[in-house]
Amino acid sequence: MIYSALALIVNQLNDFLKRSFDLGEDVVVLSNLMEQDGTLAQNVGNKLVVSLINVEKETSTSRDNSKGGAISLASSYPPLHLNLYVMVAANFSCANYAESLKFLSNAVAFFQRQPYFDHGVAPDMDRRISKLVLDVENLNVQDLSNLWGSLSGKYLPSVLYKVRMLSFDSGDILTQLTPIGGYESSVE
Repeated sequence: MIYSALALIVNQLNDFLKRSFDLGEDVVVLSNLMEQDGTLAQNVGNKLVVSLINVEKETSTSRDNSKGGAISLASSYPPLHLNLYVMVAANFSCANYAESLKFLSNAVAFFQRQPYFDHGVAPDMDRRISKLVLDVENLNVQDLSNLWGSLSGKYLPSVLYKVRMLSFDSGDILTQLTPIGGYESSVE
């Protein structure tokens, strides 16, 4: 589901930028900026690069993992709710620096106008995902420096988004109880 969520974001942003700039090819790619050996990734030149920076467990959701009804009560593994930290970085050559800022500005404008995706907005969204909400994450200069140092060591114009909330629910039923009679309580 992580790939499905990020691919949807990349496709939606690509469609918007292609319409805005009358482009014939994709300008947004889902990729790392660097290869494992430290060299620049092949497909990221003069592109907006969308990268997964971090995955965190959402802790503010309820913990109810029972599925009840009039006839039975089932218990399952609780769903795992995740937030994704996603960076949009403008990886353009120095000669195209102004273009990089135009593309990045338009990406920010797109997500400001379209801060969430659901099946009404994106009918092709993975059916296991109900909604994605994008929020800009603020980083102070020190955190930004640490982040870019761990990514590649070279800063690029970029914006970091927190994509809330991806829910993993296996649907496995651990136990199922079926009442034989009505509910009885004996309080004395």
